[in-house]
Amino acid sequence: MKTFMANNQTVERQWFVIDAKGQRLGRLSTEVATLIRGKHKPIFTPHVDCGDYVIVINASDIELTGNKWDQKKYYSHSRYPGGLKETSARVLLGKHPERLIEFAVKGMLPKGRLGRQMYKKLYVYDGASHPHEAQKPQVFELKG
Repeated sequence: MKTFMANNQTVERQWFVIDAKGQRLGRLSTEVATLIRGKHKPIFTPHVDCGDYVIVINASDIELTGNKWDQKKYYSHSRYPGGLKETSARVLLGKHPERLIEFAVKGMLPKGRLGRQMYKKLYVYDGASHPHEAQKPQVFELKG
């Protein structure tokens, strides 16, 4: 008997919608990264993108514990000398709440071409509505 190896022709993708209201950022991000990577499927193959599409709604209602709203920093650099910019989680939530989830999930995906391909299957929205009703996404209940 040969070992089954998934490829792009054998992978069947589903659409899931996850409500982030009242969820912790790290716990939510690990579940989303698992779905996008495909580790929940029995056909998981590490070098193949066999994950599903994930829609996260209510990104502005995400929770952080402790003093992370002020102590957690996000950095960007303009590639010019002295061009380091620092943003706290509270400021990022006010300006772009979907980026909190996007940054957390992107850090949990593989680095390189495969990870960039997987990251394109994540859709994060600030409100409760999304434009993907035609795909008939299933509601995914988080554990705990």
